[in-house]
Amino acid sequence: MARYEEWIERAKGSLELAQVKITRHIYYEDLCYQSQQAAEKALKGLLIYYGVEPAFTHNIEILLKEIKKFTDIPENIKEAAQLTNYAVQTRYPGEYDEITKEEYEESIKIAKNCLHWIENKINDGAERR
Repeated sequence: MARYEEWIERAKGSLELAQVKITRHIYYEDLCYQSQQAAEKALKGLLIYYGVEPAFTHNIEILLKEIKKFTDIPENIKEAAQLTNYAVQTRYPGEYDEITKEEYEESIKIAKNCLHWIENKINDGAERR
């Protein structure tokens, strides 16, 4: 398995974790963190596919700027930048507004869009080789 494929597989795992059933001890904040991780890992996998060592960052906007050097990024993928807030701010108890079910569902949609787009980019590239 190529290194970029390992990142994509880990992204899929994070997306699955993001979709676990909510319980008394599982918060939307925790699940949104997994959505962010799915998008981040997938984007890093795409960068590795393009031959770039990704920055050590949770900031999705930084990753998108690097990817933009190689391909156009659709608007719905640019939305992934908003997931960055879930990487640090909401991971621990603190001063922030509680995440709503709607925000959680949006984070899942964004992460899925990101992962599907990246898989299509890689599959399209593999066919051209």
